[in-house]
Amino acid sequence: MAGSTDGRPENRRILWAPWRIEYIENADKPSGCIFCLKPREKDDRSNLIVFRGESAFVILNRYPYNSGHVMVVPLRHTADLSALGPEEKIELLDLLVASQRALTGVMRPQGFNVGMNLGRPAGAGIEDHLHFHVVPRWNGDTNFMPVLGDTKVVSEGLDQTWAKLSEAFKKQKK
Repeated sequence: MAGSTDGRPENRRILWAPWRIEYIENADKPSGCIFCLKPREKDDRSNLIVFRGESAFVILNRYPYNSGHVMVVPLRHTADLSALGPEEKIELLDLLVASQRALTGVMRPQGFNVGMNLGRPAGAGIEDHLHFHVVPRWNGDTNFMPVLGDTKVVSEGLDQTWAKLSEAFKKQKK
């Protein structure tokens, strides 16, 4: 295989993403359920919690599929959707609607993917604590990078997105 002038194989692709080191360094550390631990802490900004309800909360996905990717999570630790009480179900649905409204106001997406993965075979990364994903979508957001470069580009930092969305949720509550 021919090499480039810097010694790398010519077909090797490099994406500079220094923020991923946190994930890499902590990937094997068992630290409990993040959906139980994060709401107990008081620093919503560093924990990426954009809104707290009575029995559920909205949190940015630290490793998003797209800019603005949030998760709506019950406070109660359960993987069983049927174990949720009526009030929890209502608040989860209300927060899904509020998330869509906040994302629409802040990011102007043209569509959304909304759903959940129940169990590891279904793709759940955190299988013991159910959660809904709300992913904003735009026409053309799947461009040449994921198709040719096997790379997804997320164009806005989590801190900027948190500031915009937490403000949008505050405005909805007034």
